[in-house]
Amino acid sequence: MTFVLKSAASALAISCGVAMMSAAPTQAYTLMDMLRGDRQRTQSTIFMDQMPPGRVGQRGGIGGSLGGLDPEAPLPKVSGPRYYTYKTETLQFVDTGKFADPVVTGAVADVSGSGDASAEPAVQRRFLAQAKVRANADVAKALEAYYGDSRNPLVWVDGNQINDRAKSAMSALADAAFVGLDPADYAVQTPDIDPANPDPAFRDRALTQFELELSAKVLAFVQDTVRGRIDPNKISGYHDFQRKVVNLAPVLKLARMSPDVGAYIGSRSPDSPQFQALKAELAKLRAADGGNEERIVVSLDKLLRPGESSPEIANIVKAIGKHGSETLRTDHAATIAAYAGSSDYSPDIVSLVEDFQKERGLKSDGVIGQATVRAMTGGDTNASKIDKLVVAMEQARWLPEDLGSRYVMINQPAYMVYYHNDGKEQLSMRVVVGGKNNQTYFFDDEIETVEFNPFWGVPQSIIINEMLPKLRSDPNYLDQLGYEVEVNGHAVASSSVDWYGSTDNVSVRQPPSSDNALGELKILFPNSHAIYMHDTPSKSFFKRDMRALSHGCVRLANPRAMAAAVLGTTVDDVAKQIASGQNHAVRVPQKIPVYVSYFTAWPNKDGVVEYFDDVYGRDAYVDKAFDATTKARGAQI
Repeated sequence: MTFVLKSAASALAISCGVAMMSAAPTQAYTLMDMLRGDRQRTQSTIFMDQMPPGRVGQRGGIGGSLGGLDPEAPLPKVSGPRYYTYKTETLQFVDTGKFADPVVTGAVADVSGSGDASAEPAVQRRFLAQAKVRANADVAKALEAYYGDSRNPLVWVDGNQINDRAKSAMSALADAAFVGLDPADYAVQTPDIDPANPDPAFRDRALTQFELELSAKVLAFVQDTVRGRIDPNKISGYHDFQRKVVNLAPVLKLARMSPDVGAYIGSRSPDSPQFQALKAELAKLRAADGGNEERIVVSLDKLLRPGESSPEIANIVKAIGKHGSETLRTDHAATIAAYAGSSDYSPDIVSLVEDFQKERGLKSDGVIGQATVRAMTGGDTNASKIDKLVVAMEQARWLPEDLGSRYVMINQPAYMVYYHNDGKEQLSMRVVVGGKNNQTYFFDDEIETVEFNPFWGVPQSIIINEMLPKLRSDPNYLDQLGYEVEVNGHAVASSSVDWYGSTDNVSVRQPPSSDNALGELKILFPNSHAIYMHDTPSKSFFKRDMRALSHGCVRLANPRAMAAAVLGTTVDDVAKQIASGQNHAVRVPQKIPVYVSYFTAWPNKDGVVEYFDDVYGRDAYVDKAFDATTKARGAQI
């Protein structure tokens, strides 16, 4: 089924919304200049502070009905999302007043898990009302529900002492680091009880305080390991997630009835293959003697090209032998085994390097630069890798545990997109993502349509931040480039608009053409940020290793192949759709999950964890949120 986009409004509604929120320098060259490589023309453009006096203040155009801007004032700017100082969740005192339910002293402990009120532990439940524990609202609610029901026995205390169930739970919480959490967040001190102290009230108060504290920590761990310990939406405006709701109501009952409570607590962590690969990598690095393993160093002060020579060839072969995949080492086993220490960059070693570059998503040309050196030497220290793994495990919790048998994942730090079908990666390609001043968001959505021969609705940020300086010096600028301009929904000439007035009612779009900023097609997953995947005429960008270069949307190196994959058709059929020359959109047969993600550590299709540069510096904000959360949770009374 197809439908045609007929209005500028609809095109603008799905234009690259990151740019709608992003700022750009006044004299930065525009997207069209970038596409055409016309830097010289941009540099010769007359900006406001260079305009001839006779040009400033000319009026009479259609726009500006809301009042003109002072031509001597700074140009308006559209600013983008920002990063926040992380605000931790509010901790409240558990309402223990509901727990005051005196019971008969000396009753037999309930070890059966039956919940029989006649089998209460010897500890007086009335002392629970004197316990003081703080927790977030969800944990507090679960505690109040469990202990407010007199039929529920204590979980961690039997008679006059803590039970084996408590010891097992504390041991599991102490191992929180193995699943990327901080054990300090879940630490509980065992009651300091003097056996010689004859005061049973002192003992019972200590035991009931311990009971409530341990239950609070177990519930907090379960909640954290399922959804993450921090709220991603509080990190920055670039994070957009519906935070998971974790059902805590049955946790304490299940912990009480479980024959191995430690195993039960551990089972609540994500079980996806991606999370398990991160977990295994974390354990391996932490076991590597504190990061003191030998690190191979490759020192190159310039590019090393095929046919040249370098004393670093020996370290290059050694590094690839260590950090290359098992498949790569098998395919080039003869080359690696036969290498005798020569400094010649020979064809067989070039082939080894090219295949290594290909599997790491680098330009596979055999030319060794700093990006290739970083990849083959492991790049990060063990300590920095561990930090990336912990952040990645937290972020993995923000996504569904089961990504689905069919989905698309964009990993911004890797500058790659992957298409999975039937649980296997079937397609991958290079992408260009937003630059640091026009960052791509981190969120998940569903692919709904593929639009062929698209219009490009220019976001207000690009109109204001980049086009407006040109339009004030030359109102014909957009007419000359073939753009369509509307004011209040009516088509007008660019030259007739008062570009000193408000642009709120002005829309600009670029018709389909070989020069269109979106190229032949775009793949849509409608979202509030109006981000999508699309083609681009700027093919040279895909040759670069650092590809954070767009206004926020995701440019595809092979858009026809991705369109065919999500539509469940062939590349030939996609080519026919494009050849029609008509702007039209085709719905995908079934909506496909798309994860516009940001992982500086993530397993590849072989389960090998790869590491990437933190292009936007986001990991540091996650680390700060971790620190703030642990500090807030430690402020217990």
